[in-house]
Amino acid sequence: MPGNGNIILTGFMGTGKTTAGKALAARLDRRFQDMDDLIEEGAGLTVPEIFTIHGETRFRDIESQVCRDVAARTELIVATGGGALVNPENHRVLAESGTVICLSATPKQILERIRNETHRPLLDLAPDNRLARIRALLAERDERYSSIPLQIDTTDLTVDQIVDRILTLVSDGTEAEVPSPHPAVPGTNGSLQVLAVDNPEGSYPIWTGSGALAATGRLLRQCGLEGVKVAVLSNPDIESLHAAGLVNALRADGFDPRVFTMPEGEQHKTLETVRRLYSDLLAAGMDRRSPVLALGGGVVTDTAGFVAATYLRGVPYVVAPTTLLAMVDSSVGAKCGVDLPEGKNLIGAFKQPVGVLLDPDLLDTLPPAELRAGMAEVAKHAILGDEHLFEMLMHAPATPAADWLAAAVQVKIDVVEEDPLEQGRRAILNFGHTFAHALEQVSQYTIRHGEAVAVGMTAATHLSVQAGLCSPSTAQRVRSLLTGLGLPVRVDDINSAPDLSGRAGDLLAAMGTDKKRRGAVLRFVVIEDLQQLTVIPNPGDELVLSAWEHILN
Repeated sequence: MPGNGNIILTGFMGTGKTTAGKALAARLDRRFQDMDDLIEEGAGLTVPEIFTIHGETRFRDIESQVCRDVAARTELIVATGGGALVNPENHRVLAESGTVICLSATPKQILERIRNETHRPLLDLAPDNRLARIRALLAERDERYSSIPLQIDTTDLTVDQIVDRILTLVSDGTEAEVPSPHPAVPGTNGSLQVLAVDNPEGSYPIWTGSGALAATGRLLRQCGLEGVKVAVLSNPDIESLHAAGLVNALRADGFDPRVFTMPEGEQHKTLETVRRLYSDLLAAGMDRRSPVLALGGGVVTDTAGFVAATYLRGVPYVVAPTTLLAMVDSSVGAKCGVDLPEGKNLIGAFKQPVGVLLDPDLLDTLPPAELRAGMAEVAKHAILGDEHLFEMLMHAPATPAADWLAAAVQVKIDVVEEDPLEQGRRAILNFGHTFAHALEQVSQYTIRHGEAVAVGMTAATHLSVQAGLCSPSTAQRVRSLLTGLGLPVRVDDINSAPDLSGRAGDLLAAMGTDKKRRGAVLRFVVIEDLQQLTVIPNPGDELVLSAWEHILN
């Protein structure tokens, strides 16, 4: 049992500090103190009022004084404010008075717990923006929270279970975190960040960070795959750059990797390529436990996923994207497939991977034009789901990928978890794509997908304005984001684009094979405001042609 020192519960809002603190105090017959209550009593104002009248700096000064006051007492159960121990001096003062324990929870669980609360001054946002703000604040405070030795993840715990774990910690001082189904692993520079993707078949991890590719063997072992043959599917260029290191890492971990290649280019994402790969896998003796590992960009990941979904009625699938576009787009969602002459991705499946490896070091070998094209998907995710990512890209477009890659991927995770089989909200991820796919088809795939998506988002935004759904100022912000990232907003901005002037009618006709149509009715993702997108049926050829003319002329 604990001695007479204080027990201080800290961590982000919504992690259970107050609820668990009160239950702990009742069990130990101790006095419970919520530091925010003490601040309000001393100031004669509520916490939101202090923020509004005096600002956050004054609030933090008062908070530090309350920390000193609490530390002068004994046998208290204390719940700090979420930002109190971000200040190292506050942490030192309270730690000298007892045991400090940091509570944590997933961003989604935090949002669920505080959904109906209106007194959170740092979350004074529209409900749709709260999750992004929670993630941003957690990222800002991560270093301080992580520095606290005693941690408890409360995500899936009842109040009584949290109290039990607290008592275990204060009794023996050992860590009592709930084991994660996807534990972190070491990378090149510290531990890799692990994002979890829940889906109807379970959950899979996305390992992101420097050195993720070298950790492939550890990921496979976590999935119960030991010493199996691994089919690494790539293209000749990527094979020459990255396959040797991956093969050596897999062999060192006891696996038997075999490398198979397909030609680069959308024109090779066909059933004929898939048929040849089936034959290669059979000849190499790949069985139902042999994972297919996609090492490449979107063409490779789309094709490899389809092969994994259909070879021997399905084998494990691992994704290791080497382009920015594939990291942000293909790494989440399980969609895979190949093209027909009539259109893109008309033959395909949903194949959940067993794991994904996002290694920003691989982007160092990516040509600048490809890296820039990949920013289209990053921009799309900022537009549809992350206000803070949008602002960061607007004001610091040269920020290294490692600083925003996980945030961009998390946007897609949130949407896909809500709609894993694309029956509803997930359709917003196709923002700009109805235009983009037609543009790629008519240009005979001489245009990079990311470039087509950027121009397609411009067209979709113009359509939204013309339909009276979006303000011109919002459209201008979208345009400014794209141009600030060096992305095209008209077809003429693309060096590889053929002359498509006067071909708006052909482009409109090409939309007729879009797989997102419902019967004969095309569906368009339109923007009403930043982070507010929706899907509408075909608004009429006149408006669609106007959007085409806008990006052609």
